[in-house]
Amino acid sequence: MKQFTARYIFFFFFIFIHIISYAQNSETLTVKSDSLIFVSMNPEKGFYHDYILFLPKGTPLKKKIFLLVEPNNTGKLSDSMEVHKRSAVNLASVSSVGNNVSTELKIPLLVPVFPRLESQPLMYTHALDRDIMLEKTEALKRLDLQLLEMITDAGILLKSMDIQVEPKFFMNGFSASGTFTNRFSFIHPDKIQALAIGGFNGELILPQKKINGIKLNYPLGINDFMEIFGDKFDLDSYKEIPQFIYMGALDDNDAVQFDDAYTEEERKIINENIGSNVQARYLECQKIYAKKGVNAVFKTYENVGHWTTSEVNLEVIKFFLAQMRN
Repeated sequence: MKQFTARYIFFFFFIFIHIISYAQNSETLTVKSDSLIFVSMNPEKGFYHDYILFLPKGTPLKKKIFLLVEPNNTGKLSDSMEVHKRSAVNLASVSSVGNNVSTELKIPLLVPVFPRLESQPLMYTHALDRDIMLEKTEALKRLDLQLLEMITDAGILLKSMDIQVEPKFFMNGFSASGTFTNRFSFIHPDKIQALAIGGFNGELILPQKKINGIKLNYPLGINDFMEIFGDKFDLDSYKEIPQFIYMGALDDNDAVQFDDAYTEEERKIINENIGSNVQARYLECQKIYAKKGVNAVFKTYENVGHWTTSEVNLEVIKFFLAQMRN
């Protein structure tokens, strides 16, 4: 796999000479080999962290395709950006459902390199929790908006390589990145063409302001959306997003019970009103989403825990393929 650092001052020639080779088969132009592009942070463009683009062999040129976005999930705390970068590289190029989807469907994959800092252990950046959404420091504030700027930047970069992407994008995530994707989709439903998530502790953000008379503030619900995001939750746009949401029947990975993921108040609301364990709240969230008319297909995989399988990967691939054909 080829790996390069992309910087706009010279990327045009660099990429065309070293990455793109035109394979002409029945007049089809494609990327010749799997490649990784590293794009450095660009505060002037609104993103304070690097991102990675994976281009699978066979990515078509001169034809509109979808960009796939999968948030990074290091799985541990570290103040070293190199730790998070290595994890993001692995996710983009080897070990993720997103890489499988990208490789099979011949579409580019974007992975941000957001940190999850040991020095700020309660700020669960990789799950887009409340702490990070209220953070005001320049490098960490509004990671959702930073990701949108990365996606815009990637679109410009890809266009210069004759890879044209649709205005809306696919989004995928598992575990914390699944939670990130779920929450991001509530904030920016008009940006997403389709999404797939799994292994998310059974807890989804709910498209309602209250449950049993109790207010549901972000990330449990939409009660304080206007206060945090400056706009109301757009239920109509959210209901238009096709979603594939899955869990393993043996998955008991329960982030709800830990302080880095939820506060004591949030934990109490979840345990007493949605479910005290992963599988119970997963069933309750399904009922609520169905009642609200969310366009989601839910699937449970028997004999699967907090991991994915070839069957899971194949169904996610088929789901996104169907969206490409619509």
